[in-house]
Amino acid sequence: MRLVTAPWLGVAAVLASAYLVAPGVLQVGTVAHGKEQAAPPARRAEAVRSVRLFVLDGGILESDPGRYRLKPEEVATTQLSVAAFLVAHPKGTLMWDAGAVADDSWSPTGGPVSRHLVLSNGQDRFVTIRAPLKAQLAAAGYAPTDITFLALSHYHWDHVANANDFAGSTWLVRQSERDGLFPQPAAVPPYPSTYAYLQNSKTTIVTAEEHDVFGDGAVVIKSSPGHTPGHSVLYVKLEKTGGVVLAGDLYHYPEERTLNRLPVAEFDQEQTRRSREALEVFLKRSGAKLWIQHDLVAHAKLRKAPDYYD
Repeated sequence: MRLVTAPWLGVAAVLASAYLVAPGVLQVGTVAHGKEQAAPPARRAEAVRSVRLFVLDGGILESDPGRYRLKPEEVATTQLSVAAFLVAHPKGTLMWDAGAVADDSWSPTGGPVSRHLVLSNGQDRFVTIRAPLKAQLAAAGYAPTDITFLALSHYHWDHVANANDFAGSTWLVRQSERDGLFPQPAAVPPYPSTYAYLQNSKTTIVTAEEHDVFGDGAVVIKSSPGHTPGHSVLYVKLEKTGGVVLAGDLYHYPEERTLNRLPVAEFDQEQTRRSREALEVFLKRSGAKLWIQHDLVAHAKLRKAPDYYD
């Protein structure tokens, strides 16, 4: 595993915390099954004339629907998907979210690899993953250095794990989300993390309710606070597929939407409710489809990179 530090980290703190890879997340162990698989051949992506949306698979997260006021018998599956997305636009590229497991913290085998993570509150999390994020990008013809913009739906651990790889991109972030990642004063003890390099990235602080990434209405970051103070969703307008909204963590299970349930541990539950209501109005007005990023059943049906939606 590569040790990642930030300017405010001391040597002693780094050595003491060498396996912490996200705020309060400890990578404990790996259980792998399968045979060694070669990385996909490198190729360069062609220039695009219209917007393309690539779906990247970040694995399967074991979850408790009770955290979302749902019973196991009320959901199609208790497991959640982890997803990230690449938007290719004629004017550049946007990486949306960065997964739950850092590429350099595990070795792919060609089969499922189980990662055990421990949160700062002592809770365990288990993520099963097959393919590194960068390998999926490479299969589509892209490298992290090809990414113009990075935007994270919010700062939670399962959305930021490979953020350091995109520190050379321009980071589009709301101030409250940046503060969540880099609190002042710094957390004690400090720790190396999967996003530490973003502290020195070229950064655009997003202040508008709707931030038009490329200036033509095709890729828009929409404010949807509540899960975290600056949580956002992403609207992507595709010529053939139509409009798509990537939900971040506005929803986790589709049954939250159909049964009108709110998660237990939101930053502001009423704000989440209002954000959901506003999004429903937008979906009806625009005709866009809602892609719930953590919906494992729906995510499994999506075409994955190097295939794409346009």
